[in-house]
Amino acid sequence: MKVLKFGGTSVGSVESLRNVKDIVKGQTQPVIVVVSALGGVTNQLIEMTRLAQEGNDAYLPILEQVADRHRQVIAGVVPELLQTQCNAIVAQFIDNLRSFYGTLALNRDMAPEEQHLLANAIVCHGEVMSSAIVSCMIEGSVPHFSPNFIKTRTVEGVHQLEADLTRQLIQDEWREGVEGVHVVQGFIAGDVDAEVKTNLGRGGSDFTAALIAAALHAECLEIWTDVDGFYDKDPRKHEDARLLPQMTYQLAQELCDAGAKVIYPPTLRPVAELGIPVWVKNTFNPTAPGTVIK
Repeated sequence: MKVLKFGGTSVGSVESLRNVKDIVKGQTQPVIVVVSALGGVTNQLIEMTRLAQEGNDAYLPILEQVADRHRQVIAGVVPELLQTQCNAIVAQFIDNLRSFYGTLALNRDMAPEEQHLLANAIVCHGEVMSSAIVSCMIEGSVPHFSPNFIKTRTVEGVHQLEADLTRQLIQDEWREGVEGVHVVQGFIAGDVDAEVKTNLGRGGSDFTAALIAAALHAECLEIWTDVDGFYDKDPRKHEDARLLPQMTYQLAQELCDAGAKVIYPPTLRPVAELGIPVWVKNTFNPTAPGTVIK
């Protein structure tokens, strides 16, 4: 069994999602697919939250843009027989967002704690909508809701992972084993003390995938992104940048800690402790060898 994580650019367009489908369908063993929100959507959700909190109804046309984009993606990648169902699912989440933003706009004196809870509920919607599309796109896949098994505790406003509980809940979620294709939202989580949504921080979808891979002792974790792998220098700035075919966990962690944006920094520890290799590969160039971290 493998865990495949696809970031925002990988699920950001009809073309890239078709690549995702081909990559998943090309697997010869069971896979758990972890997806981010469509590229840029999380930023839009956060911007609309700010506008609504200010009482500025400029969030309304942005919300319509988000809805239109998801409808266009559904039309481009979801089998025709499932498009009505998928559109209905996404429409419900758009209605939820419209209600949440309206609540913020009409209650500008809401306590900061309540605003924070509502903002967390809002930002979860990007991954929920994208995972619904991917689940419908890959017929026969099994959807899961990650706040059921990725758990955090809020300490002084910071969401801290409850690692032991999360590991046990992941194992419980797949206690019957993994067969076929399973689809999970990255980034989002649930609070252990209250029935509210939290998250693992921006870039946290990588971390979600690593936690699942470690808990289930996956054969490997594949991070699918928009670059061919790790380079010895930034290829956007240096024409002589060289792709590194493999590296150690330690070197990869040092590069991430130094600001390399290929992998979210907390990702490597759960898999490194178990010796699970991590592949960084390019959704837009899937035949490229990539970089393996081991």
